[in-house]
This record gives sequence, structure tokens and C-alpha cells, in this order.
Amino acid sequence: MKLSKQEKAARRAAFQKMEAKEKLDYILTYYKHYILLVLTALILLGSVVHHALTKKEAVFYLGLINVSIGDDLTFSLNKEYLDKTGTDFRKNEIVLYPGMYLSEDAATENHSYAYASRIKLLGAINSRKLDAVLMNREAYNLLSKSGFLADLSVLLSDNPTLLEQIQPYLTANEVVLSDNRIEYELNEADTREIISESAENGIDTSAFSLFKYAGFSDPVYFGIIANSPRTDRLLSFLSFLAAS
Repeated sequence: MKLSKQEKAARRAAFQKMEAKEKLDYILTYYKHYILLVLTALILLGSVVHHALTKKEAVFYLGLINVSIGDDLTFSLNKEYLDKTGTDFRKNEIVLYPGMYLSEDAATENHSYAYASRIKLLGAINSRKLDAVLMNREAYNLLSKSGFLADLSVLLSDNPTLLEQIQPYLTANEVVLSDNRIEYELNEADTREIISESAENGIDTSAFSLFKYAGFSDPVYFGIIANSPRTDRLLSFLSFLAAS
């Protein structure tokens, strides 16, 4: 109900005569909802501002498949590379996708995990939010067969100096061009036919100083996703690895 001028004046006068504690009780009783709304708005605004000020730009996206890396290597991959390229570490980062798992023979307890990882991997590739991967041999074989990895000898053909630096560490793997598995399993084909070719689509990181002392018991491979829109940055990263 709208108050008259006289009623408003009377309430102001009564409020002014109250003691400090009474004024506080009065404000909390009649205006607590407004106070909560204002506080909520301020918290949300502060959160948005903080996120905008602290958010880092993705230099590129790196997936970790069947491998894990510690905090020290994570920091080194980011800090040392960004420092080398003169990029502000406070505002930029290599974004990691940790904990992905791929296997052709996943045990029952890991089957759902492997399936979820494959869906995540495909989603990231299709949205062009995955540029490169660090992987063990099993994951390397699976990604290579599926044609997800770029042929590095082709990718580096316009950069002979970098290709020469990377050549000792390049590894070749099978890329399946066609496979009639579905037709064969449906009895629509008499024989299983797989057509494949070899491509240099992986790099053994064992010789690079960043990885040599990282505690890996088996070889870890680096590969570039074929549809990556950030290949210039990835070639810069390869140059950094070759010089390490």
C-alpha cells in the first residue's frame, strides 16, 4: 500500500529516534530481501569480472591419452614454451585434456570409461578444440588407424629446416584408408579387406629433455590432429621440443 507524505514523514521521524540496534533490526526486517538481491548481484558481478580478468587464452589444446603427467611437467610445458616464444604466461596457456583412455580390448570395468573418452575425443576433434595429443603406443595405433593424425612429413614439407630437426624422432604407423568390416560381418562380403598406407604421424618424445626425466616407463608419442586450425603454433611447439 502506498503511504501518504504525512505517513512517510512520521516513519522517518520514528526511525531517527531509534537507537543503532533498533535501526539495524528495522532495516533487516523490512529490507532484507532487497539487501540479499543487491548482495547476490554484487557477487555475480564480481565473479564475472574476476573470470574476465583471470581467464587465459588457449594457445592450443593438448590431449593426454593413456598417459598422465605431473604438475612439474605441466608447468614446464606451459611456462618454458611460452617464455621461449615471448608469450605472457599470465594470460595464455596450453589447455590440457587429461585422463582420456582408449583401448581396443578394454576390460569390462574400463569399457564405459573408454567409450566416454572416445566420445569426448570425437567431440573435441569435431569442434576443433583438440590440436595435439600425447599418447602411449596403444592410443597412437588407434588414432593413426582412424586417420586422426596429420602426416608430419607432409605438414613440414614447407619447413625443411624443422623437418630435418624432427626427422630422427619421427615414427611411422598404419593409416586405414578403407575397411569392409561391417559388410563382412553382415555377410555382404566374402572376405575382410583392409587397405592401408604408412604415414609418419608421430614423434617419439623420449629424447627431448622435457620428457626424458619425467619418469615415463614406456615411450610417449606426440601427434598433431589432422584438422587442427592452429598448426602454426604447433610447429612452433615442435621447434621448441627439438631444441630442448
